[in-house]
Amino acid sequence: MSGHTVKQVARLSGVSVRTLHHYDEVGLLKPASVGANGYRYYGREELLRLQQILFHRELGFSLEEIGRTLDAKGFDKVAALKAHRVKLEAETRRYRQLMRTIDETLATLEGEAKMADKAMYRGFDPEKQAGYEKELVEKHGAQMQGHIDHAKAGMAGWKQADFDAMQVEGEAIEAGMAKALVDGLPADSAAVTALMRRQHAWIVKSWNRDAPAAAFTSLGQMYVDDPRFRERYDGHQAGLAEYMAAAMKSFAERELK
Repeated sequence: MSGHTVKQVARLSGVSVRTLHHYDEVGLLKPASVGANGYRYYGREELLRLQQILFHRELGFSLEEIGRTLDAKGFDKVAALKAHRVKLEAETRRYRQLMRTIDETLATLEGEAKMADKAMYRGFDPEKQAGYEKELVEKHGAQMQGHIDHAKAGMAGWKQADFDAMQVEGEAIEAGMAKALVDGLPADSAAVTALMRRQHAWIVKSWNRDAPAAAFTSLGQMYVDDPRFRERYDGHQAGLAEYMAAAMKSFAERELK
């Protein structure tokens, strides 16, 4: 049987075996053939399709959107790659600006230079952030705008170190939850509960207000329902979005009521 096994594709692409199995199950990336031994085998076309999946993921598409795009009649690989290149060039310019912002901020923090307050935010995408906020207000009503304004007010006095610390903590919680999922820990286990306690504190600080049981549970469900959040978490570890939601719901029921 010719072709690459799922383990070989995982090594080539950096995509986990579990994620490749998930892509097969949802019909996003089927193997070229399955041997009598049950092994999946992938050919050149499947490797190219996986590359397209990864490009679309990098550009923020959900798995559902990727499937519709790749399976659309007349899908052109060459045209898609050219379009990806244009978008990545724009992102590259933005990331270069973000790197300059980081360098200038570091120089300021180390006392080597001064930096204007407005310069701290060069390179960020205000249109994307405004779009997220608009969606929230449209979905939850005018009260949500008040919550957004309140959260921004709470961050008004933050220094760059505060933002960096929040990012590090958020990534650490996510990594801890991914490991707990792989280790098979129940959503209400002691280790996961400790992570959820940190998650709740992280949300409270982000929102600049309390996160009661209903709100915390609703946020967890949004990780499952919103394709962007689901893609983010499941891209890190297949099944992580639902695991996060279950853990947040369990924690809310046990410790926030």
